[in-house]
Amino acid sequence: MKLLEDRIRRDGEVLDGDVLKINSFLNHQVDPELMMAIGEEFARHFADSGVTKVLTCEASGIAPGVMVAYQLHVPMVFARKKKPSTLNDAVYWADVFSYTKKVNNKICVEEKFLDPKDKILIIDDFIAHGEAVKGMVHIAEEAGCEIVGVGGVVAKTFQGGSDWIKQAGYRFEALAEIDSFKDGQVHFVGEE
Repeated sequence: MKLLEDRIRRDGEVLDGDVLKINSFLNHQVDPELMMAIGEEFARHFADSGVTKVLTCEASGIAPGVMVAYQLHVPMVFARKKKPSTLNDAVYWADVFSYTKKVNNKICVEEKFLDPKDKILIIDDFIAHGEAVKGMVHIAEEAGCEIVGVGGVVAKTFQGGSDWIKQAGYRFEALAEIDSFKDGQVHFVGEE
Protein backbone atom coordinates (compact mmCIF):
# COMPACT_ATOMS: atom_id res chain seq x y z
CA MET A 1 0.00 0.00 0.00
CA LYS A 2 1.89 2.99 -1.31
CA LEU A 3 0.20 5.51 0.99
CA LEU A 4 1.36 3.54 4.05
CA GLU A 5 4.87 2.97 2.69
CA ASP A 6 5.22 6.69 1.95
CA ARG A 7 4.12 7.52 5.48
CA ILE A 8 6.61 5.05 6.96
CA ARG A 9 9.41 6.61 4.90
CA ARG A 10 8.42 10.12 5.92
CA ASP A 11 7.64 9.64 9.61
CA GLY A 12 9.13 6.29 10.62
CA GLU A 13 12.30 5.99 12.63
CA VAL A 14 14.52 2.89 12.76
CA LEU A 15 15.79 2.20 16.30
CA ASP A 16 18.33 -0.34 17.55
CA GLY A 17 18.69 -1.91 14.11
CA ASP A 18 15.36 -3.79 13.98
CA VAL A 19 12.65 -1.65 15.63
CA LEU A 20 10.50 0.72 13.59
CA LYS A 21 8.96 3.60 15.51
CA ILE A 22 5.76 4.86 13.87
CA ASN A 23 4.26 6.61 16.88
CA SER A 24 3.18 9.66 14.90
CA PHE A 25 0.41 7.84 12.99
CA LEU A 26 -0.26 4.37 14.49
CA ASN A 27 1.34 3.41 17.80
CA HIS A 28 0.69 6.53 19.90
CA GLN A 29 -0.95 9.23 17.84
CA VAL A 30 -3.43 7.87 15.28
CA ASP A 31 -4.06 9.28 11.81
CA PRO A 32 -7.77 8.47 11.28
CA GLU A 33 -7.69 9.07 7.51
CA LEU A 34 -4.79 6.66 7.11
CA MET A 35 -6.55 4.14 9.39
CA MET A 36 -9.69 4.42 7.23
CA ALA A 37 -7.60 3.72 4.11
CA ILE A 38 -6.04 0.73 5.90
CA GLY A 39 -9.52 -0.52 6.82
CA GLU A 40 -10.68 -0.17 3.22
CA GLU A 41 -7.64 -2.05 1.90
CA PHE A 42 -8.01 -4.98 4.30
CA ALA A 43 -11.77 -5.09 3.61
CA ARG A 44 -10.99 -5.30 -0.11
CA HIS A 45 -8.57 -8.21 0.49
CA PHE A 46 -10.95 -10.17 2.74
CA ALA A 47 -14.37 -9.18 1.33
CA ASP A 48 -15.00 -12.71 0.03
CA SER A 49 -13.98 -14.50 3.26
CA GLY A 50 -17.27 -14.38 5.14
CA VAL A 51 -15.69 -12.58 8.11
CA THR A 52 -18.07 -12.33 11.08
CA LYS A 53 -15.62 -10.72 13.56
CA VAL A 54 -12.29 -8.95 13.56
CA LEU A 55 -9.93 -9.94 16.37
CA THR A 56 -7.02 -7.73 17.41
CA CYS A 57 -4.91 -7.00 20.46
CA GLU A 58 -4.85 -3.84 22.55
CA ALA A 59 -3.70 -1.17 22.23
CA SER A 60 -2.14 -0.47 18.84
CA GLY A 61 -4.26 -3.02 16.99
CA ILE A 62 -7.50 -1.30 17.93
CA ALA A 63 -7.35 1.62 15.47
CA PRO A 64 -6.76 -0.47 12.33
CA GLY A 65 -8.95 -3.29 13.67
CA VAL A 66 -11.99 -1.09 14.21
CA MET A 67 -11.61 0.45 10.75
CA VAL A 68 -11.46 -2.99 9.13
CA ALA A 69 -14.52 -4.08 11.12
CA TYR A 70 -16.34 -0.90 10.11
CA GLN A 71 -15.65 -1.54 6.43
CA LEU A 72 -16.73 -5.19 6.71
CA HIS A 73 -19.80 -4.29 8.83
CA VAL A 74 -18.88 -6.72 11.60
CA PRO A 75 -17.94 -6.34 15.28
CA MET A 76 -14.34 -6.02 16.42
CA VAL A 77 -13.13 -7.83 19.54
CA PHE A 78 -9.83 -6.95 21.13
CA ALA A 79 -7.73 -9.11 23.39
CA ARG A 80 -6.98 -7.33 26.64
CA LYS A 81 -3.56 -7.38 28.27
CA LYS A 82 -4.97 -7.13 31.78
CA LYS A 83 -8.16 -8.67 33.06
CA PRO A 84 -10.34 -5.87 34.44
CA SER A 85 -12.43 -6.42 37.56
CA THR A 86 -15.59 -6.16 35.44
CA LEU A 87 -14.59 -9.20 33.39
CA ASN A 88 -15.96 -12.52 34.63
CA ASP A 89 -13.93 -15.71 34.86
CA ALA A 90 -15.19 -17.09 31.54
CA VAL A 91 -12.25 -15.95 29.40
CA TYR A 92 -9.89 -17.41 26.84
CA TRP A 93 -6.22 -16.80 27.73
CA ALA A 94 -2.95 -16.83 25.81
CA ASP A 95 0.64 -15.96 26.68
CA VAL A 96 2.36 -13.46 24.40
CA PHE A 97 5.99 -12.36 24.53
CA SER A 98 6.74 -8.80 23.41
CA TYR A 99 10.17 -8.57 21.80
CA THR A 100 9.92 -4.77 21.71
CA LYS A 101 9.17 -4.42 25.44
CA LYS A 102 10.94 -7.65 26.49
CA VAL A 103 8.00 -8.75 28.67
CA ASN A 104 5.49 -11.59 28.78
CA ASN A 105 1.85 -10.58 28.61
CA LYS A 106 -1.25 -12.63 29.20
CA ILE A 107 -4.00 -11.63 26.80
CA CYS A 108 -7.64 -12.53 27.24
CA VAL A 109 -10.98 -12.35 25.50
CA GLU A 110 -14.28 -12.89 27.27
CA GLU A 111 -15.81 -16.16 26.04
CA LYS A 112 -19.18 -14.63 25.21
CA PHE A 113 -17.63 -12.54 22.41
CA LEU A 114 -16.35 -15.51 20.39
CA ASP A 115 -18.62 -18.22 19.03
CA PRO A 116 -17.65 -21.44 17.24
CA LYS A 117 -19.71 -20.16 14.26
CA ASP A 118 -17.49 -17.08 13.94
CA LYS A 119 -15.17 -16.58 11.01
CA ILE A 120 -12.32 -14.55 12.44
CA LEU A 121 -10.03 -12.09 10.69
CA ILE A 122 -7.01 -11.33 12.88
CA ILE A 123 -5.56 -7.84 12.46
CA ASP A 124 -2.25 -6.78 14.00
CA ASP A 125 -0.38 -3.50 13.78
CA PHE A 126 3.07 -5.12 13.43
CA ILE A 127 4.01 -8.63 12.44
CA ALA A 128 7.60 -9.25 13.52
CA HIS A 129 8.12 -12.57 15.29
CA GLY A 130 4.37 -13.15 15.21
CA GLU A 131 3.88 -13.59 18.96
CA ALA A 132 0.69 -11.51 19.22
CA VAL A 133 -0.79 -13.33 16.24
CA LYS A 134 0.11 -16.69 17.79
CA GLY A 135 -1.72 -15.65 20.96
CA MET A 136 -4.80 -14.53 19.04
CA VAL A 137 -4.75 -17.74 16.97
CA HIS A 138 -4.64 -19.73 20.23
CA ILE A 139 -7.64 -17.83 21.60
CA ALA A 140 -9.67 -18.18 18.37
CA GLU A 141 -8.90 -21.90 18.16
CA GLU A 142 -9.74 -22.41 21.83
CA ALA A 143 -13.13 -20.79 21.10
CA GLY A 144 -13.61 -23.13 18.13
CA CYS A 145 -13.68 -20.29 15.60
CA GLU A 146 -12.55 -20.52 11.99
CA ILE A 147 -9.65 -18.20 11.20
CA VAL A 148 -10.14 -16.90 7.65
CA GLY A 149 -7.00 -14.81 7.55
CA VAL A 150 -4.43 -12.61 9.20
CA GLY A 151 -3.72 -9.02 8.24
CA GLY A 152 -0.65 -7.09 9.29
CA VAL A 153 -0.49 -3.34 8.82
CA VAL A 154 3.32 -3.61 8.78
CA ALA A 155 5.23 -6.88 8.45
CA LYS A 156 8.95 -7.14 9.11
CA THR A 157 9.40 -10.21 6.91
CA PHE A 158 12.98 -10.79 8.05
CA GLN A 159 11.87 -11.65 11.62
CA GLY A 160 9.89 -14.81 10.80
CA GLY A 161 6.33 -14.00 11.87
CA SER A 162 5.05 -13.74 8.29
CA ASP A 163 6.57 -17.13 7.47
CA TRP A 164 5.01 -18.73 10.57
CA ILE A 165 1.55 -17.45 9.61
CA LYS A 166 1.84 -18.82 6.06
CA GLN A 167 3.35 -22.15 7.20
CA ALA A 168 0.50 -22.53 9.70
CA GLY A 169 -1.83 -22.42 6.68
CA TYR A 170 -3.46 -19.03 7.20
CA ARG A 171 -4.13 -16.56 4.44
CA PHE A 172 -1.85 -13.58 5.08
CA GLU A 173 -1.99 -10.03 3.81
CA ALA A 174 0.42 -7.27 4.81
CA LEU A 175 -0.03 -3.70 3.66
CA ALA A 176 3.64 -2.77 4.05
CA GLU A 177 6.24 -5.54 3.94
CA ILE A 178 9.69 -4.57 5.16
CA ASP A 179 12.59 -6.59 3.82
CA SER A 180 15.34 -4.94 5.92
CA PHE A 181 16.56 -1.89 7.78
CA LYS A 182 19.91 -1.88 5.98
CA ASP A 183 21.98 1.22 6.77
CA GLY A 184 19.23 2.45 9.10
CA GLN A 185 16.80 2.87 6.20
CA VAL A 186 13.51 1.07 5.56
CA HIS A 187 13.69 -1.25 2.54
CA PHE A 188 10.37 -2.73 1.40
CA VAL A 189 9.95 -6.16 -0.20
CA GLY A 190 10.23 -5.93 -3.98
CA GLU A 191 12.28 -2.75 -4.08
CA GLU A 192 15.29 -2.52 -6.32
